[in-house]
Amino acid sequence: MFSKVLIANRGEIALRVLRACRELGIRTAVVYSTADADSAAVRLADESVLIGPAASRRSYLNPAAIVEAARLVGAQAVHPGYGFLSEDADFAEICADNGLVFVGPSPQVMAALADKSSARALMSRAGLPLPPGSVAPVPTAADAARVAAEVGYPVIVKAAAGGGGRGMTVVSTPTELPRAYARTRAAAQIAFGDDRVYVERYLGSARHVEVQVLCDAHGNGVHLGTRDCSVQRRHQKLVEEAPAPALSAATLDAIASGALRGALDVGFTGAGTVEFLVDSAEQFHFLEINCRIQVEHPVTEMITGIDLVHEQLRLAAGRTLRWRQEEIVTNGVAVECRVNVEDPDRGFAPTPGRLERFVPPGGPFTRVDTHGYPGYVVGPHYDSLLAKVAVWAPDRELALNRLERALDEFEVAGPGVHTTIPFVRRVLDDAGFRKGRHCTGLVETLLADLPKQSRRNA
Repeated sequence: MFSKVLIANRGEIALRVLRACRELGIRTAVVYSTADADSAAVRLADESVLIGPAASRRSYLNPAAIVEAARLVGAQAVHPGYGFLSEDADFAEICADNGLVFVGPSPQVMAALADKSSARALMSRAGLPLPPGSVAPVPTAADAARVAAEVGYPVIVKAAAGGGGRGMTVVSTPTELPRAYARTRAAAQIAFGDDRVYVERYLGSARHVEVQVLCDAHGNGVHLGTRDCSVQRRHQKLVEEAPAPALSAATLDAIASGALRGALDVGFTGAGTVEFLVDSAEQFHFLEINCRIQVEHPVTEMITGIDLVHEQLRLAAGRTLRWRQEEIVTNGVAVECRVNVEDPDRGFAPTPGRLERFVPPGGPFTRVDTHGYPGYVVGPHYDSLLAKVAVWAPDRELALNRLERALDEFEVAGPGVHTTIPFVRRVLDDAGFRKGRHCTGLVETLLADLPKQSRRNA
């Protein structure tokens, strides 16, 4: 096992990784920008290294600064968390070139899976069903129109290098396509430095179901069951739960088995997530593979009792997977919601500010992952995620009730600060969600159905 790990991230995930390292007897060093000098991760780490100013491209997205920090503190491995450089194959390769273990899959596998069109082709070869559409990027608007005509509207134009809910445009009619195609390519070039796009049939009423997998470097792998992440705003998740509700055991097993088969087929190692869209007939279609720890990983930990960050570190150190598939047992239901510093009534716009009051909930089977504290200043520079509230219960109804209770206890206040807590309460009150019959359009439906003034006063 490693003696020292550099944590190349910030916020709650930096704390999460730091705590896992401590529990395994690993010393920690954390990088930080000038905006995070007062962060909890900097305060708790064994060592910390300032790597640049607030701007991400000059700090958390600066591979040279991070590698230099790792060498400075004598770290053996780099844990990238999620976001930033966590799925950057070039960064993983730079780490390897400098004698550092990157906690994640190999640069070659990551490069193949980070390219969404390449990942589609690989998963198709592994036998996973894909949404109808182009397997390779479409080089012209005319090619995009031809594919759209073949699969039928609505379609979605996606950036091959996209991720995090960015680089996607839904197109309802042929007349919209040329402009949407050009706009998506331009946005992809700015966001990812790669303007390649592909086209697939848009499944508007589908559910987002994903599978957690763990694979070692010796050809072994297990899946840890499913998660439902259908409650999303602008393709970014708000509420997640495990296992995915209201699907047959046969469907859940087929999705999970297919995900593991696909991951092993491409030589994946570490902790990853294979994502699918599931339609009303329970037909499932491969979406993408994420090569990192997911924000929503606590719900899987709560139903399996397996610490995913511990396992990431063990697998990165070359250890053999500790379980066979038949030894993986899930128990009960876990639900998580993200508490973002955003105003849902203004299109989920970020609302940074000082937290004058910050009292997370407690109680049985209630977990809060957060970097917030009273007096903490939520800055404008980074993701607006402030906390994750996750609960466990023997059944889904009690888990949802427990999450409602926890949110009622959560106090977050400061000048100009809003959070997504009131909106999550509306999700929990929705009859379709309560029955597990929701889809990825739920957030838009709730926003459209609720008069603006009542939303403001809720």
